Amino acid sequence: MAAAPSIEEVRQLQGELGQWLLETPVMRCRNLEHALDTDTEIWGKLEFLQQTGTFKPRGALSVALSLNEDQRAAGITAVSAGNHAIAASFAARAIGASAKVVMIGSASPARIAAAEGFGAEVVLCENVHDAFAMAEKIRDAEGRFLIHPFEGPKVAAGTATVGLEICKQVDDFDILICPIGGGGLCAGISSIVRQLKPGCMIYGVEPEGANSMQLSIRAGEPRRLDAVNTIADSLAAPYALPYSFELCRQNVDDVVLVSDANLRDAMGLLFSAMKFSVEPACAATTAAIMGPLRNTIRGKKVVLVFCGSNIDHTTYLMQAAITQC
Repeated sequence: MAAAPSIEEVRQLQGELGQWLLETPVMRCRNLEHALDTDTEIWGKLEFLQQTGTFKPRGALSVALSLNEDQRAAGITAVSAGNHAIAASFAARAIGASAKVVMIGSASPARIAAAEGFGAEVVLCENVHDAFAMAEKIRDAEGRFLIHPFEGPKVAAGTATVGLEICKQVDDFDILICPIGGGGLCAGISSIVRQLKPGCMIYGVEPEGANSMQLSIRAGEPRRLDAVNTIADSLAAPYALPYSFELCRQNVDDVVLVSDANLRDAMGLLFSAMKFSVEPACAATTAAIMGPLRNTIRGKKVVLVFCGSNIDHTTYLMQAAITQC
C-alpha cells in the first residue's frame, strides 16, 4: 500500500510553494447549476488561474525544490503534450536550472512558445510513446533529472495542495470530481481530501480514448494502453504507474468515462453559462456531471476541479461546441 502525503507534509509544502504559486479561487457556479437543473450546488476550483495556466507547477516545483546542488547544475527534462513541459520549464527557472523538455509534435505552437518563454529547449516527437522514450534518453545521456508528469510522492504532495485549498475554501461538500490523465492530480487531491473529509465521495473522470486508470483499477494493477485517442491531450497518458495508481485505487470511489463529443458539449456549456474558454481536459468534470454523474449529483454539494486551460484561439474554435445541456 502506497503511503499518501500527510496533512502536515502538504501544509509545509504549500508554504514553500507560496513564493511562486497562487492559492487559486473557488467560485459558486450558479449559471451551471441553472443549466443542469439538478438541484445541485456546484463549486469550481479554478486551477486554470494558476501560474502557467494549469495545476501542473504544483507537482513540478515540488520535485524541483527537492533537487540537490549537483542535480540543479545538470538541469531537468520533462515530457508532455504541453502543460507539464511548460510547468517544468517554469520550475526550472524558479530554481535556476536549465530545462530541455520533450513535447508531442501535435502540441499547439502556443504551448511550445510558453515553454520556450521560460527558457527551455523544446524537443518534438511524433507521439506520446516516442516522447517518453526521448525524455529518458535525454536523462541518461545528459544527466538531467526527469521530472515525471504524474508519478511519485513529490508530485502527489504538490497536487495535494489543491485538495488542501479546496477543503479550506468549501465547507462540507458531498462530492468531489477530478479529471484523470496519468493520475497525479487525482492521486494528490483524493489522498488529502480523504484524510480531511472522509465521508466525501470522490470521482475521477477520463476520456474514453485514454482510460488507463479505469482499466488499471478494474484489473487491480497498473495497465498500459497501446494507443490513445482523444481531443483531451492533457489527459492522454498512455499508462498508469504504481504510486499514482495506488493512491487513486485507495481513495477514488469510481472512475467514469466521457467521450470527445461530451467534452465538446461541456466546453460549449462552460462558455455559454460561465464564460470560461477552456481546453477539453478542463471541461472533463463538467462533461461528467452533464452525463454519467448527472443523477449522482442530484441534491448534492459538489466541487469540480477545473484543471487548467492552455488552449489557443484556433484550437478552441475547432473543438468547442456551443450546445444546450
